[in-house]
Amino acid sequence: MSTVDPVFEERYRAISARDSRFDGQFYTAVTSTGIYCRPSCPARTPRREHVVFHLTAASAHEAGFRACKRCLPEAAPGTPAWNLRGDVAARAMRLLLDGELDRGGVPALAERLGYSPRHLSRILVAELGAGPAALARAHRAQIARSLLVDTDLPLAQVAHAAGFGSVRQFNDTVREVFAVSPSQLRAQRPAARRRRTAATRDGAVPPGQSAAPGQAVAPAGVHAPGLLVRVALPTRPPFDAPGVFDFLARRAVAGVEHVRTSDDGALVYARTLSLPHGPGAAQVTARCEAAAGRSTRTWSLHAELELTDVADLPPALARIRRLFDLDADPEAVDAALCLDPALAPRVRAVPGIRVPGAVDGPEIVVRALVGQQISVQASRTHLGRLVAAAGTAHTSRFAGLTHVFPAPQDILAAVPPPPDEGPLDPHRPLRLPRRSITAVRTAARALASGELPVHPAAEAPALRAGLLALPGVGPWTAAYVAMRVLGDPDAWLPGDVALLHGAAATGAFAMGSAPRARAHRELAAHAQRWAPWRSYAALHLWRAAALGDAPPMPSGVRPGTDPSTAPPEGPHS
Repeated sequence: MSTVDPVFEERYRAISARDSRFDGQFYTAVTSTGIYCRPSCPARTPRREHVVFHLTAASAHEAGFRACKRCLPEAAPGTPAWNLRGDVAARAMRLLLDGELDRGGVPALAERLGYSPRHLSRILVAELGAGPAALARAHRAQIARSLLVDTDLPLAQVAHAAGFGSVRQFNDTVREVFAVSPSQLRAQRPAARRRRTAATRDGAVPPGQSAAPGQAVAPAGVHAPGLLVRVALPTRPPFDAPGVFDFLARRAVAGVEHVRTSDDGALVYARTLSLPHGPGAAQVTARCEAAAGRSTRTWSLHAELELTDVADLPPALARIRRLFDLDADPEAVDAALCLDPALAPRVRAVPGIRVPGAVDGPEIVVRALVGQQISVQASRTHLGRLVAAAGTAHTSRFAGLTHVFPAPQDILAAVPPPPDEGPLDPHRPLRLPRRSITAVRTAARALASGELPVHPAAEAPALRAGLLALPGVGPWTAAYVAMRVLGDPDAWLPGDVALLHGAAATGAFAMGSAPRARAHRELAAHAQRWAPWRSYAALHLWRAAALGDAPPMPSGVRPGTDPSTAPPEGPHS
């Protein structure tokens, strides 16, 4: 009987090749040095008998290893496993990354997942090698390292932002994980980063006072921006930045989102955020960097975050990473989709396509319901009117941001129920048909009461069932919400006409003269070959439908509309 561990062999081959595709997916601990590294570490490959692999940095910490100062494993992109897996461990990790443990402790985390604290700890130790407190501590260390290197925030603010209970706990953890003090870690950053960064509390100018150039002015009763922090967003290449920014630009809601191309060609996306300690905003900038010896473009991403409280930094970062799908495994996705000869040319033309996620689950539900059976431009118009009527006014440093998307309870207060019969008020906040308004209000009521929990750690079957139980919600909307909110990589959207047209454009599927219902069934059967990456295949097909026979070669942000043949519940929310 063979004693060879295939998983160990695969991972050892990856570290021998210094394969950066596996960075963040597992960690290499070396027993002879007491150090753990990312798979691509440039140091000499350790001998097999000295290697132990860990799924998380927390597991390596708990085993007594410290982070490598050469490859900085804490700066690696996150693992895509938390979206690929739907088990308790993956759902817990999504909540931990959103800062749930810092806000309510282990009991609150366990209650939200439906387990006792003791049983949850047993599950996480068995699956990930560390309990919830150790996992959260490792994440705090990662946030702290980023802030120490990327900003000039005072050390006490870094400790608070990273979620540490005290400066002493912060100092002890940094010394234990990185074998240096926080001030020494900051001093070791590259010279290019030693300039003062945008991490000040200049805030907004009170009403009636004059503002310095570039400084935000807050009208009376309007929330003003607070702390501004700029951080890098580690990204696993290849990354289809034009595609993601184009997707968001086409669906941008006035006042809540703003997308543009800067004078130097960078792609810029800004939006307001509803965070645990108050409203905020984020601006993400993607710049194309020339990479010697590479045929594909390399993109670097940075985020500027306006925060009411610095403690909101971890959840803000987690939500932005989900929105841009930064922790995906693009090499695995592209390799799988290229196995279909018809889809392969599209994948090779646009490597690293991403499925945009969500910064707020209830917002995606409302946007999906409003956008049913109408064009993307009409959906944006209705949503912009809803935001103006029910959203919270917000002043931001970032251009184009004036409101925070309304919470479900705000929608209920601002959108009255339609009369059972007779004409509708032409000046109503949500100028949709009677049935659509009722559907939005019913969903908002379920979201506000907690009857329908829509968040990244929700159980996929329960989420879909809860959505389908609402009037006006069909399988398309349930799948779309799962794809965007849960990051489900294998969601398929039944009844989507744009997918039919996209499949026909790629040659992956011929509609012929068959009835549309039959064509949808046949395409769904064909799409099984794209599992477990059908969400990414859908993005390729949507793009093919929009471009027709033209090759998918996006060069920048092009706000526009989706194909005119909108599906019953179209891809425009």
